[in-house]
Parts: sequence; structure tokens; C-alpha cells
Amino acid sequence: MSAERVLEVRRLGRTRYADAHALQQDLLARRVDGRVGDVLVLTEHDPVVTVGRGAGLETAGAVKVPVVAVERGGEATFHGPGQIVGYPIVLLDEGRRDLHRWLRDLEEVVIATLAEFEVVGHREAGFTGVWIGGKKVCSIGVAVRRWVTWHGFALNVNTDLAGFRAFQPCGLDPDVMTRLADHVGRPLEMIEVEDALVRHVVRILGFDAAAR
Repeated sequence: MSAERVLEVRRLGRTRYADAHALQQDLLARRVDGRVGDVLVLTEHDPVVTVGRGAGLETAGAVKVPVVAVERGGEATFHGPGQIVGYPIVLLDEGRRDLHRWLRDLEEVVIATLAEFEVVGHREAGFTGVWIGGKKVCSIGVAVRRWVTWHGFALNVNTDLAGFRAFQPCGLDPDVMTRLADHVGRPLEMIEVEDALVRHVVRILGFDAAAR
């Protein structure tokens, strides 16, 4: 009988990007070495623009917040309060070692989460992430080391969308960005969206339970 797959969930609240990145690097190294199990880190960042491997720092434009080059795929995006950023530090088993499938699984987690709030999310051909109608609500960019994933998804819940307007997020017109709160007819608490994300990460990524 196989061992139960349990996902540890760490809810950090609001963090400086550098601190969360350092934690990711530590968890990644320890997961690669087998010293920890799979972990999902959830946080909200202080305002920052991160730039992935697919672009140079100049794509962040003249933003007035810190700009950081990171290891994930993709281009520039904004992180700030009101946005849930999820970092799954997960060892992909042999049956899941397909990065395209991993990206689609993360998109499915977000689509299922939106559905709990009676909002229809979808994929957009040619892009990574999740959309509501013609607007993008979630950006996704990942990295992998020895089949352990890091980086992840950024879901706009109550985010101030002005943070996207000084550059082209993911190479797109900044007006394409949206947030979940604008599509739900009631105020949203971050904790209820986090809870939904955890449920669907566990279900879609094949865990048996979450440990908080």
C-alpha cells in the first residue's frame, strides 16, 4: 500500500518578495535532497515587479516599485497586496513529469477556484494563465530543478490593478488585467479564496490531504 501524499501548506501573509524567494530556494534545496515533503507556500507580496526568463528588465518600464529578475518562465508581472501568490514546491512523480501538463494543472486549480465563486474562468489559446471573459485574472510562471517545481501562480483577488499600468504585463496591454472581486457580487476575504485554492491543489495535483 502506497504512503499517503500529504501537502504542507504555509500561509505567510504579506511578505517582502526577497524573503519569500529565499524561503522558496531553501525549500527547493531541501525537497530535492528529500529532507522535506511537498509544500505549498501562499503569500501576498509587498509591491514588486518580477521579470521571468522570457524578457529583460527593461520590459518592466518605468515602474516605481522594485524590479527583480527571477528564474520562472514568462515575462514581467506585478505582485502586490490583494493578490494571492502560490508557490508549490512539489516533486513531480514519474507519471507527471511533463511541464506543459504541470502548467495546465495549475490553470485548472485556478479555474476550479473561480467556479466556487460562480465565476467562469478559462484558458486563452496561445497564453499561459487564466482569464475571465477577455480579461486575465491569473498569471502563471514556473521553474523546475531535478523535477521539483518552484515559482507558481498569482491570482488577482482584490489587487490594485494600477500596479500593472506602467508596463506591459506578460507582454499584454495593461487594461487586459482584472481581479476576482470585480466579478463577484460581494466582498471577498483572502482566506476564503486561499481555502478554495488549497482544496483544489490537493484534489487536482493528486494529494490525499493538506497539513496546515
